[in-house]
Amino acid sequence: MKDSHRTFLCISNYFKGSAFLTALKKAGNTVYLVTSEKLRDSNWPREYIDEMFFMPGQDLDWDLEKLLLGVAGIMKDTKIDRIVALDDYDVEKATFLRENLRIPGMGQTTGRYFRDKLAMRMRAQEAGVLVPAFSALFNDAEINHFADNIPAPWVLKPRSEASAHGIIKVFDKESLWQNIHELGDNRMRYLVEQFKPGDVYHADSLNLDGKNMFCTVSRYLATPMEISQGGGIFRSANIPYGTHDDKAIREANKLVMKAFGMKDGAAHTEFIKNKEDGKIYFLETSSRVGGAHLAEMVEAATDINLWAEWARIEDAKAKEKTYELPKVSKGYAGIVLTLSKFQDPDLSGFDDPEVCFRVPLDYHAGLVVKSPQHDRVMYLLDDYAARLSTDFSTVVEQEKVKKFH
Repeated sequence: MKDSHRTFLCISNYFKGSAFLTALKKAGNTVYLVTSEKLRDSNWPREYIDEMFFMPGQDLDWDLEKLLLGVAGIMKDTKIDRIVALDDYDVEKATFLRENLRIPGMGQTTGRYFRDKLAMRMRAQEAGVLVPAFSALFNDAEINHFADNIPAPWVLKPRSEASAHGIIKVFDKESLWQNIHELGDNRMRYLVEQFKPGDVYHADSLNLDGKNMFCTVSRYLATPMEISQGGGIFRSANIPYGTHDDKAIREANKLVMKAFGMKDGAAHTEFIKNKEDGKIYFLETSSRVGGAHLAEMVEAATDINLWAEWARIEDAKAKEKTYELPKVSKGYAGIVLTLSKFQDPDLSGFDDPEVCFRVPLDYHAGLVVKSPQHDRVMYLLDDYAARLSTDFSTVVEQEKVKKFH
């Protein structure tokens, strides 16, 4: 059946994805949104949402059985054609609903590759993608074998956190075991991995029918791990096109998407270029648009709005239509973002013509700049980072800065 209308149930426990919801509605669909009760008053694009439903709790707190019963209740009167998870924490919810309600899309097994860092590493390794040496924390003998054979330092990582929050860096076997014992029964939810110093990159991509339609490669100038554990200035910029790193990361991203079973939609994947051997290693991926306003940065560089194009892909798949990617520009853009000591910081002094977006969040100071020249973007990011650090930045307790969505 190829008509012009479908019903989409979108899930987001965080305020994001307005461009996605808007594009879906403009394509002639019914759009439902399930979100957290605490986000009821957020500035959702309500004119493009047919109905909103609210769940208590946030992140992993939702009662999945209650969610299932609620969605099943909707389906008594309305056929839901597609379920879309807009944030990392919603992937499990969406795969759970799809499996139970037999709705097309990513199932629970594939979903784990985009949420569980242990499953990611095992699958990437099987596919021939380089990954830092790692071990699960299930078996004491395996942990000891890892610690005795893989040089420190190491990092203990939560398997399902959606950010760098919760990562513990250790430098010797005694400290490793001390931290594992402190985790108690929670140890099974972590892994240990060799820490490889180097530059961290992210590949932001769109995929259709198992093929990579669009990908842009950027480098974090301050990594999410550094920001989450020490505060500071978050920065990222897309790298020069056609360079060795650009080509190598694009190719690695294709391998990861194929191995993990990504069929349709957006993905945000991180890699590290090891300083010691110069090779590209896989770190993690997610089946969503990158957070921290990276979508605005990507759009400034390429003219591709990841949220809107993801919605167009979902719409095309649901209606069995052909999707065509708009023309991609090859410009350069970067973002600089920090937590601000002011609720509504006055950034009027940042008035260079390259400024194209200002982050509209309370207690955040951030801007996106774009230019045909990569060097100009890098100069502005360095200059702005220094000025923001002096006049606006603040450091709050770690629990409050664990996610730059």
